[in-house]
Amino acid sequence: MLKKVFVADLSVGMYIQELCGPWIDHPFWKRSFLLEDEPTLAKVRDSSITHVWIDPAKGIDTPLVAQDEPLCEGPAVTPVVPIVSVLPRAPKPERARVAMSDELLRAANVCSRSKAAVMEMFGDLRMGRVIQMDHMADMVREISDSLMRHPDALINLARLKSADEYTYMHSVAVCGLMIGLARQLGLPPPLVQDAGLAGLLHDIGKMAVPEAILNKPSALTDSEFETICSHPEAGTHLLDGRHFSLRVLDVCLHHHEKIDGSGYPHKLRGTQISLFARMAAVCDVYDAITSDRPYRRHWGAAESIHRMALWEGHFDQKVLYAFVRCVGIYPVGALVRLRSERLAIVMEQNAGSLLIPMVKVFYSISRDMPVAQELVDLASGQDAIVGLELEKNWGFNNLEVLWTDGVCRDFPNHRPANPSCK
Repeated sequence: MLKKVFVADLSVGMYIQELCGPWIDHPFWKRSFLLEDEPTLAKVRDSSITHVWIDPAKGIDTPLVAQDEPLCEGPAVTPVVPIVSVLPRAPKPERARVAMSDELLRAANVCSRSKAAVMEMFGDLRMGRVIQMDHMADMVREISDSLMRHPDALINLARLKSADEYTYMHSVAVCGLMIGLARQLGLPPPLVQDAGLAGLLHDIGKMAVPEAILNKPSALTDSEFETICSHPEAGTHLLDGRHFSLRVLDVCLHHHEKIDGSGYPHKLRGTQISLFARMAAVCDVYDAITSDRPYRRHWGAAESIHRMALWEGHFDQKVLYAFVRCVGIYPVGALVRLRSERLAIVMEQNAGSLLIPMVKVFYSISRDMPVAQELVDLASGQDAIVGLELEKNWGFNNLEVLWTDGVCRDFPNHRPANPSCK
């Protein structure tokens, strides 16, 4: 039985089934989750929420309060799997993590070389030439090594691609995301390598789609949309007989399937879709909506995570939650409001908690002006995130220059790096 309690009476170990109040009044992207630690509890208490409903069957109990009151407004009748307790944490990395700033420099080089290699590979396939398998395997290992040195650098740098290079850099980005997600799911090294290769080749079928359709800046006609939807099957034909694993071929064919059966090309549903294809569906969409396209501007990384969480029937929820562990509730580059009434950019994830990343403060809300930039480790407790903000609402442009620390000035695949405020 659900119980309604005051926020002041919450304690670590309780399972919050429903936050009483509109979602915009609190910093959480899910209304149901397990209170795992004190920082999360502090965020609930610091929000404007006064009451919550808890589920004693999923966490520790507390005396009943207001049993006869109706459940808070909002679609919280169906239990939701908690965001941070659904899967075991990823295995500890095999090597020590290097500084984010150091790996950004390496990752920029890896991205540039990988883009050139993907362009060559796509060209070879288009012309019917033999693909250099060893070259591709080396590329996946290089991307994997970068993520091992620091999991945030390459994945986030690859988001800064321009619209005209999307097709090639998208493959690099999804390769990195698949590797990170496979590690988060605890897959063994050979499957992690296969996941990266599947991500690299998932969109190879777009070589059979005219560039005029791929890069069209306006709405597609029904015929053009049918052509786009043919790329998964075209990809499997291109790869057939080239000694790729069945997992790689399956990702190429089924990365646009949806859990509710509304995807394509075969309208598979639920467990009819392989784990690798369910992983690819999440990674593919995330990179697509966080990238500039000919027909629209990118969404911010944090906004994209929040939107994806609301698309019922699209993704496997357990895979999506594992993905959130990978990129963070507040991904690198997210614009956040702090308790101190300042704005900051997320610089780096905290390996111990998704809620207390390293941030760079750069703007005072109360004074409505930029301030001296300052790195703040929220794990120290000196400040806390109270909510997400949208760049467009503040008139900010190109804030990625803040978290790349100038690296993107030398990175050929980036959006213009001139930060401006209002």
